[in-house]
Amino acid sequence: MAHEAKESDGRKEGELSEEEMRKSVIRLAFDGDARRYEEFCEVVRAGIPEGTTVVLRGSAVTGKRWKDGAPFDADGPGTSDLDLTLVGDEVLSFYILDGFYLPGVHTKPLSEKDPDIAPDLIPLREKLVAMVNRPVNIQATRDFVMQLRGDWLGQPYLSMIGKVGDS
Repeated sequence: MAHEAKESDGRKEGELSEEEMRKSVIRLAFDGDARRYEEFCEVVRAGIPEGTTVVLRGSAVTGKRWKDGAPFDADGPGTSDLDLTLVGDEVLSFYILDGFYLPGVHTKPLSEKDPDIAPDLIPLREKLVAMVNRPVNIQATRDFVMQLRGDWLGQPYLSMIGKVGDS
């Protein structure tokens, strides 16, 4: 039986730490400018309900697309998107019924594909897109779904605001 190697902090071998993910995001999506990253976080914080956790998933965190392994911005500067997930109960009410994969639990991303599914988040999304000069998708979910995706399915994410699992 194969055993997965564990790092001293409990991570699996090759798994990025929060600090490593944060550095990757700052380098890839914010041109290495930590101040721009912090400003982005502040704009997000101001546009969401209190107590909402915000995580970033996808190639900005890992450095490569999950679908084909291509590097972040492989198709040119600003071509890779940022995938924000807002975790909490109240933020789910920002989405219309057609904006859910699973009503009351997990939404589709507010994105170029579905630009009108969360009317109250449209100004926030527009501001974020202008800040980073790339698409920003905003999805909402409940805490247990994010834990399932991260812990059980092994999908890495960076906690930008708050921490999944904290009350």
